[in-house]
Amino acid sequence: MAILVTEDQVANLIDMPTAIEAVEEVMRLHGEGRAFNHPRQRVRRHSVILHWMAAAVPEWGLTGFKVYTPRSVLFFLYGEEGELLMVAEAVKLGQIRTGAASGVATKFMARNNSRTVGIIGTGFQAETQLAAICQVRQIERVFAFSRNPENREKFSERMTELLGVPVHPVSSAEEAVQNADIIVTITTSHTPVLLGNWLRSGVHINAAGSNSLVRRELDSEAVKKCHRIVVDDRNQAKIECGDLLSAVERGDLAWDRLPELGEVVCGKVKGRESDSEITLFESQGIALWDLAVGKAIYERAKNQNIGTNLPFGSQENF
Repeated sequence: MAILVTEDQVANLIDMPTAIEAVEEVMRLHGEGRAFNHPRQRVRRHSVILHWMAAAVPEWGLTGFKVYTPRSVLFFLYGEEGELLMVAEAVKLGQIRTGAASGVATKFMARNNSRTVGIIGTGFQAETQLAAICQVRQIERVFAFSRNPENREKFSERMTELLGVPVHPVSSAEEAVQNADIIVTITTSHTPVLLGNWLRSGVHINAAGSNSLVRRELDSEAVKKCHRIVVDDRNQAKIECGDLLSAVERGDLAWDRLPELGEVVCGKVKGRESDSEITLFESQGIALWDLAVGKAIYERAKNQNIGTNLPFGSQENF
């Protein structure tokens, strides 16, 4: 029988190390051609936008999809025969899987001796970005900027306590990144928040906020300076990656030639050739991450007898 798992239960069932491991494994399978992602689609009705995205991993015997509006986020997990296994409230799931993906990218693309992080954006998604990066690198200092001084102060205090790493609020985006080994942009900005003339040799960038062609976090110079640009899914990048659109239109990049994170994880492509390279991971957020983390949540929920049985999901004929 299918189970319903609530937000509070999801939060108790998943942790960042488990999420990073799950996302890394599904990305390895994706890079090997053994996991399949369907890009996000959107349907609009006046002010309401319905988003949905799906993925499948045949050797896991699992298919999943996430559907959401501004007021509701649900993840559905299906088993070997197409039976419904789990419905989960998915705000926390989405937050932690997005952070975990940046953790995986950082693990394979950032310099091993990276010690400092600069983060632009201090909203809900920013917390798990830092948590994941601190899992894969020995971070000693973080510099955080957002446009609202009160928000960045509170964020810095909270994350210092949670991570045990000093998080310093700073008064500009440039100040946040000028001494950073790893940069995170996690905003919904329509205009660049990270400029190329701020970037120093050897930095790694996780651009995790933009998932629309009309949004942009990096200016053209920042993109041009990157020696290695990796996307989560090429097909999804084509329809969502505003940061790279102008470079593609100029002919500097081609969507079909951009390496995917899975190809880096499985060893087909190197995430970094040298410590002097500037590397960029463009994260739109893909359903394979939801599926991988959802699988971990489901397995723990069943093992711990957590979740509410649903009165449907086992029918063989419709």
